[in-house]
Amino acid sequence: MRYAERLQARIEATGSRLCVGIDPRPGDDGIEAVPEFLKRLVGETWEHAAAFKPNMAYFEAMGLRGIEMLGDLLAEMPDEVPVILDAKRSDIGETQKYYAHSYFSHWKVDAVTLNPFLGYDSIEPFLGWEGKGIYLLAVTSNPGSADFQRQQLADGRSVFELVTALGDRAKEEGRQTDVGYVVGLTNASGVLGKVPDAPLLVPGLGAQGGDLASLAEAGRSAPDVINVSRGISYAGDDRSFGERAADWARKISDAYGAPANA
Repeated sequence: MRYAERLQARIEATGSRLCVGIDPRPGDDGIEAVPEFLKRLVGETWEHAAAFKPNMAYFEAMGLRGIEMLGDLLAEMPDEVPVILDAKRSDIGETQKYYAHSYFSHWKVDAVTLNPFLGYDSIEPFLGWEGKGIYLLAVTSNPGSADFQRQQLADGRSVFELVTALGDRAKEEGRQTDVGYVVGLTNASGVLGKVPDAPLLVPGLGAQGGDLASLAEAGRSAPDVINVSRGISYAGDDRSFGERAADWARKISDAYGAPANA
């Protein structure tokens, strides 16, 4: 089964497009309290999740112990839920080959985010993995996406359309890995109509203030997932992780006109 097919099946099984972001931030209890936090977060939210998205930066910030925690977390993830590793790697092809082996063979994640700035040969090592996916940064959720990604070229295209052309090329070549894109909800206006109907990973909802309306109105059929991190892990209210995840899943599904499963 291809990655996009597996993700679509999960969306249909749950009625949810929620991607639960996993961004652990050690508090007063210190690093050793993080594993229990991760266990509760995954255990309470997985039934409402179309996907999980651990962010490498938060684990790397805890040093070698953080990498160990990430490895333990990935080994214990529910089989039903695809895992997108948010790594945003970018390097020459030879180095990328080892990143791909690490993520897909060793850690066995289902998909990974990549920065495509180095061009097609830098993503090629990720394209021969059956059942896996990659998400190329196309239009990110930060204001700086206007500096490069949304700039217009002389031929009328925007820079992010050069990114989506890489995914089109991989599809035309019949590559085994599915190619999707990261499109931030905060900057999606005027963008979605130019993005192929391939899987999207959509940050920017919740704490970043993105609006679901533009995405819901785009009429897309691909298995897009919308990420919420702080709004589940660090909402600052008295609800459980599961209650917050269920609430976000309902909000997203209501915007799409398809209520999430209870």
